[in-house]
Formats: sequence, structure tokens, C-alpha cells
Amino acid sequence: MARNKPLSRKLILAAALNRNKPIPAWAYLKTNRRVRRKPRRHWRRVKLGV
Repeated sequence: MARNKPLSRKLILAAALNRNKPIPAWAYLKTNRRVRRKPRRHWRRVKLGV
């Protein structure tokens, strides 16, 4: 992928980075384990399709 990217693509990639983090423990406890998240995405196995 090119080094120079349009802003829209950068924002999509940045959002994907933030979504790939685990749920904080305090949020898990505060919601009584009702918060569900998709499994973590591995950079090599699953591509974003951007």
C-alpha cells in the first residue's frame, strides 16, 4: 500500500486499529458481562477489504 493515502482511508485504518483492542476490564464488569465484541482481527489472516 502506498505511503501517501487519502484522509478517508487513513480514518478507516485508524478506526480498525482502535476496534482491534480488547474490551477494558472495568467496562466488562460494569455492564455485568453484557458487552460483546467481535473476535480480534489478525493483520495477516483477516483483511479489511479497504
